[in-house]
Amino acid sequence: MRLISITQCAPGMRLAKKIYSEEGLVLLAEHVELTAKLIDRLSDHGVHFVYIEDPRTADLHVPDMISDETRSKALGVIRKQFQSLMNGANKNGPYPYISKPFRDVMNLVLDDLLDQQDALIMLMNMGIVDDYLFQHSLNVCVYSTMLGIASGYTREELMTLGLGAMLHDVGKTQISMGVLKKPGSLSREEYEEMKRHAERGYLLLKDEPNIPLLAAHCAFQHHERLDGSGYPRGIAGDQIHEYAKWIGLVDSYDAMTTTRVYRDPMLPHEAMEGLYAGSGTLYEQRMLQCFRDHVAIYPIGVTVKLGTGESGIVAKLNPIVPHRPTIRMLYDQDGQPIQSPYEVDLSRELSRMIVRVGVALDHE
Repeated sequence: MRLISITQCAPGMRLAKKIYSEEGLVLLAEHVELTAKLIDRLSDHGVHFVYIEDPRTADLHVPDMISDETRSKALGVIRKQFQSLMNGANKNGPYPYISKPFRDVMNLVLDDLLDQQDALIMLMNMGIVDDYLFQHSLNVCVYSTMLGIASGYTREELMTLGLGAMLHDVGKTQISMGVLKKPGSLSREEYEEMKRHAERGYLLLKDEPNIPLLAAHCAFQHHERLDGSGYPRGIAGDQIHEYAKWIGLVDSYDAMTTTRVYRDPMLPHEAMEGLYAGSGTLYEQRMLQCFRDHVAIYPIGVTVKLGTGESGIVAKLNPIVPHRPTIRMLYDQDGQPIQSPYEVDLSRELSRMIVRVGVALDHE
């Protein structure tokens, strides 16, 4: 399989991975043949990248961090509970049933992730028909929990971190849809309203039975920054809980790598560069390093060009050195197809460097 831009798709290509709805339901299965109409519909719904079948890379497999069943159940719970809150379920006090469904799906997420502790963080936004709030909440939960596992947290600590991450944006259910989904820049007043989601999330969660108070503080603090430049309180350094620091870092990464109404998504290596620009000021350097060591900077199937002029597809990830994957070489330095593609392990071939990352080969 290969990862390509939706703009590079052509009728007759076949999907190599499923396309999901915001509820986690499968809209298009593997092997479905794309038509011009399907391509246009996917583009209109915010799908920027898809995996397609390619005989030269037919054996490549992109692992999923959580199972289809867990994904579907988690998105279903997030959507149902968030929409209930949007519809005013909290008018007479805290929503009384939020803890059980979220704890149940968090246990499923933990079971899936603890079974593959050495896995790298893979993008979960590829092939998702966009509904940013629900999918983003799940993404931040999964990424944060994987970083918690890498940090040696206990299962109960992971439960608290995961709940805080899954519910970090619950306060957005109290923001008007006109502001939440505005396609252009927010006015000063609209931006101030948007910023209130952090405190509103805390107020929704702080008295909720069986939701740890620390999870409520994750919602409160996930936009605070190391140097005190964040919101809503402008706290800094050790005043921000470690869990909220993880969630704030991952929240930024997922926002960068997700299609938004006002911009196209970045690829992981671009988002990582953006995060490192805030090293020591916005985010803790040790946390950035841990994140970099556990994220698949170059996803399987993405096209890369080497300094030698050769180009190919990322074929294998390297958990020890994520930024030095194995590349299946498809074109030589003169741009000619390689008749017998071969693989190069960049962790062993240190003189070869990735100089450009894209979603389509120059020669196609």
